[in-house]
Amino acid sequence: MNKQIPDGEGEMGPVARLSEVPAAALVSAVRFSSAHRLTMSVVALAATLVVGVVYLTFGVFHLSPISSKITVRVHFSISGGLLPQQEVMLRGVPVGKVNSVELTDSGVVAVAEIDGGVEIPLGGEVRVAGLSMAGEQYLDFRPTTDSGPYLVDGSEISSDETSTPVPLASMLGNLDGMLAQIDPAELEMIVAELGVGPEGPKKLSAILDGGAFLVSTLDSVLPQTATLLRSSKVLLGTLGDSGPGLRSTASNLSELLLGVEAKDTGLREFLDGTPSTLKSIDALIADNSPTMVQLLGNLTTVAQMAYLNVPALQEFFVPTYRQGSTLEALTSVFHDGGIWAFVNIYPRYSCDYDLPRLPATVPDFPEPYLYTYCDNEDPSVLVRGARNAPRQPGDDTAGPPAGVAPDTRASPTPIGPQSIPLPYGGPDLEQSPPG
Repeated sequence: MNKQIPDGEGEMGPVARLSEVPAAALVSAVRFSSAHRLTMSVVALAATLVVGVVYLTFGVFHLSPISSKITVRVHFSISGGLLPQQEVMLRGVPVGKVNSVELTDSGVVAVAEIDGGVEIPLGGEVRVAGLSMAGEQYLDFRPTTDSGPYLVDGSEISSDETSTPVPLASMLGNLDGMLAQIDPAELEMIVAELGVGPEGPKKLSAILDGGAFLVSTLDSVLPQTATLLRSSKVLLGTLGDSGPGLRSTASNLSELLLGVEAKDTGLREFLDGTPSTLKSIDALIADNSPTMVQLLGNLTTVAQMAYLNVPALQEFFVPTYRQGSTLEALTSVFHDGGIWAFVNIYPRYSCDYDLPRLPATVPDFPEPYLYTYCDNEDPSVLVRGARNAPRQPGDDTAGPPAGVAPDTRASPTPIGPQSIPLPYGGPDLEQSPPG
């Protein structure tokens, strides 16, 4: 018995019609793949090969046909184990490769290819470092700043700005020299002492821990230590070059100290008498303390006058406008066992100072006049007078100051506890003079 389908129930809905297209495509693709299995295998292998090549080119070898490169030549005194195709790093980050390592007359040159988009500042240190004790060297740029100027294509870095690790041969040679200084008998004694008691392993562990701490501390100040060693090399070399002079100085110093030792008794007497001398000086200052201020004021005046007359004093002792000097003239009078001098009997002009004359018979001890200047300005009659003495430029002390009284006298002499009174007629004597 056939069932009759109602009108409208055999038609598909919109969702079924949308899914029919991809389902039909998928069925067709499966049928095509099943019918052409060999062709699909070849296509899949080719696609895998292309993906692998692209990954190796861009992901592993970092090759980019559109990226730019710059070439930098880095000079080293030794290669330090650096080889071509090793990494170039900027503070540990890969930025290029070492293209080649070439020999030069003064060492080697590492030609580095660096990504053009990386800005590496000039300055700082360029070193050959290793990833491990087994080697794996790389070229590491460590600039001290992040600002320009930067490395450009064709830049060269001198060997003064580069460093390399200590070669293994040099390290072994230095280690051999260090081990040669160790006495095997003493080392055996140390080992024996460490094994005597139960505390030996702990002591050895403490020694090793201390050594590790010392090495780590020195490593933290490695640049300063290297600078100190280089400076010490220059200093010790200079001392070595000065060896003959130092030996001569030591010999002279030995003679000097021997002389001082010979004068030991006199030096001890001098030092023993020093306290009493200082006490006497202190007592002298204490006795004159009431007049010390006035005395210092007078000394200031003397210093000012001496400064103004420095040219005159220089001409007096070390003349520049004439031959000889006063000291030479004084020493020249003593020769041939006698004192020799010339006397000029011709009268000389004497200046009449326009000041009142005091009788010499009046014992009143007056203070001297301050402004005793000769009124005659003719230099021919007073060649050696104060008016014609050499002076500083602009000095007007050849005459009295303006507005002063010509007969002005000096300030009274300061009187202290130890001063001798000068009354009219002279001081009173404790003892009468012999009749």
